[in-house]
Amino acid sequence: MEYIDFGKTGMRVSRFGLGCMRFPEDESEAVGIIRCAIDNGVNYLDTAYIYPGSEEIVGKALMGGYRDKTYLVTKCPVIHVSKYEDMEKFLDEELLRLKTDYLDIYMLHNLSPGVWKKVKELDGFKFLEEMQKKGKILHKGFSIHNTFEAFKEAVDMYNWDMAQIQLNILDEKPQAGGTEGLKYAASRGLPVTIMEPLRGGSLIADLSPEAKSLIEDFPVKRSLAEWAFRWLYNKPEVSVILSGVSTMEQLKDNLRIFEDTAAGVMTEAEEELITKLRETFEMQKRIGCTDCKYCLPCPKTVLIPSVFSYYNKYMLTGDESLKEAYRAGQRKADKCVSCHLCEKHCPQGLKIAELLKEAHAVLEG
Repeated sequence: MEYIDFGKTGMRVSRFGLGCMRFPEDESEAVGIIRCAIDNGVNYLDTAYIYPGSEEIVGKALMGGYRDKTYLVTKCPVIHVSKYEDMEKFLDEELLRLKTDYLDIYMLHNLSPGVWKKVKELDGFKFLEEMQKKGKILHKGFSIHNTFEAFKEAVDMYNWDMAQIQLNILDEKPQAGGTEGLKYAASRGLPVTIMEPLRGGSLIADLSPEAKSLIEDFPVKRSLAEWAFRWLYNKPEVSVILSGVSTMEQLKDNLRIFEDTAAGVMTEAEEELITKLRETFEMQKRIGCTDCKYCLPCPKTVLIPSVFSYYNKYMLTGDESLKEAYRAGQRKADKCVSCHLCEKHCPQGLKIAELLKEAHAVLEG
């Protein structure tokens, strides 16, 4: 495992960070994954208030001395905050869930336009500083799904200790400026943690025949997951890459991949492969859902990520059995009334109501 100095925090963190959003349903299995990661050198754990059950599971996993072996990171659910006092109330609840007295890093979660406005109105900066003085948090940061201009504004407005952005071989530009945003933060001395390196696994699940051929025909044999991670840790500005593993098998594969982690490892030919892979994905007619489930629950009970998954797989494979499986469901897209509530929570900025209609027309057609 490679470790890196994390900006001005004094922390020395593993470049592989465990994302705690997509644990298996079995609690004992999830605890085992967390402890196995720590036993194998992963010392950066990232969770959030709004990840269902995640903080409780992490808290249980860190009992028995594991808390002292890791840097613990979670996030303030600003979207649920109504007044200034709510922020400390949520933090105290998170500390109880995580069974700890302090957090190594506390982030303001997802500075979308509405959330960023609320942070400024309620003085979220003052809150972070008060929590530092009380010893409840050691370092302060933010995560963001927004434009490059919004990212620059956030970086320049406050004395942050870190930032977290979405970046992968597809999202090189749209999320916080992608690589440009990454370099901008680095120029300000800000360490950056990367989320969604595999787009919630959809990069792997939606692999086209053309992409498979590119990977299989390349002289160096690696999986798409390995190429995607390698492309990220090749960038010297990247501090930590979060991987939200769901199985022990995925964790062990990630640990193997990160054994070779280092900046500057990719050749010109390998960079060209990534460009060609990106082009094959861009040619696909697909919906960029990462299955984060922030859009749920839908007031009309539509299983939004499931609808998009059926659509993406059908557009990729043309498998008619996917249509039959979709039609057999009870929580299909035809229940959508275009209330647009889901769109306020989508980190990818998807026009969900419009896309549900398109997906339903294809899957029912």
